[in-house]
Amino acid sequence: MSAPVRVRFAPSPTGFLHVGGARTALFNWLFARHHRGTFVLRIEDTDKSREQDQAVSVIYEGLQWLGLEWDEGAGKGGKFGPYFQSERGPIYEQYLKRLQDKGSVYEDAGAIRFRSARRPIVVDDEVCGRIEFDRSMEPDMTIRRPDSSWIFHFVNVVDDIEMQISHVIRGEDHLTNTAKHVELYQALGVDPPHFAHIPLILNQDGSKMSKRDAGASVSGYMEQGYAPEAVRNYLCLLGWSPKDNREKIDIDEVIELFDLRKINRRNAAFDLDKCFWLNGQYVSQMPLRRFRELSEPFIQAAHLPVKDEDYLVRVLEIVKEKVKLFKDVPDWIGYFFNENYEYDPDAVAKTFKPGTMERLRQLTQRYRALKGWSVELLEAELKGLASDLGCKTGELIHPTRLAISGRSVGPSLYHMLEVLGRDRVLARLEKTVTRFS
Repeated sequence: MSAPVRVRFAPSPTGFLHVGGARTALFNWLFARHHRGTFVLRIEDTDKSREQDQAVSVIYEGLQWLGLEWDEGAGKGGKFGPYFQSERGPIYEQYLKRLQDKGSVYEDAGAIRFRSARRPIVVDDEVCGRIEFDRSMEPDMTIRRPDSSWIFHFVNVVDDIEMQISHVIRGEDHLTNTAKHVELYQALGVDPPHFAHIPLILNQDGSKMSKRDAGASVSGYMEQGYAPEAVRNYLCLLGWSPKDNREKIDIDEVIELFDLRKINRRNAAFDLDKCFWLNGQYVSQMPLRRFRELSEPFIQAAHLPVKDEDYLVRVLEIVKEKVKLFKDVPDWIGYFFNENYEYDPDAVAKTFKPGTMERLRQLTQRYRALKGWSVELLEAELKGLASDLGCKTGELIHPTRLAISGRSVGPSLYHMLEVLGRDRVLARLEKTVTRFS
């Protein structure tokens, strides 16, 4: 690029960050990182109410959760501020004065309208190609309402000029607006930025995603406990690909490969099942340290009485392969921290049959006599008892799991026994035998 790359994400604070908006932010961020440019966050608000502040926080949290840190803008500052539209009124007045001095605007029933030149507008779009817009029959656009509030088209152009935006990367639904924006640039005597309109994200049936559709809100992924790197990876593939059919790709490589010319022209179909699958790949392959980090907010929310960090990490290590979403972590590990766990009644009816308690009583005795407490010893002793009793191994494994966890499913039984420790396992076995004998 001959000039410094400066791109922006300019959402309206509605209290909802749509995946389409997040994908737009992501593509701007990738383009800026690829060209070592600047990613700006600008908030296109109209008032500063308490609710508005909360809605802005949703945008901040969503972008930060996805790892899309902005270089300047709302919440951070910079030399091209203010970065809230509601605070930029004097700047808009100056640009309106420039248009008034040129005779490019007029008043109509209290509104101020821009006088169109009524000539074709050509846009060389980085994604959509060369497009000519015939504006000869278009009505003059309003740039200021009778109540003195500003119209999006005008302030959007002014902000991009003032913030020296080099590339406007946004959804294809804004493509028809671009001719209006180019006319404003021309009237103000400013070269327009490069435009790149990226394909829309649609539902599987081809309809446009609304905020009510599953998977539409970034907050939903945060609440469900998706890995942010997995969601970001999936969003990268909605309209762009590395051209080698890979689906799991490191973000540093995406930055290196990202090119506007590789963005697909057709709309992207959103597939929540595929996103869930990709999340599972990330969770299963991530380092334990990262798994621990992403589990933390859900462990905190569940108020689990964690007193020993080393113990918690050992617990997480053995349940990791079972977890698909981090919101489920407390359910997978709760009984490791609570002696008053409940027994699954369906599992009890299926597993605790006549003779089961006597087998558990004998297993308790043999475990108590062990000289050590390791996965290998625990497995050998249980299998040895099954052999002596002439029963299948499963006839001891399933009751033992249910006895010490209250559940019929979980991590490897022997690893679970090892992590819980001798005293707790023996106490739980004894408690179960007493209760169900």
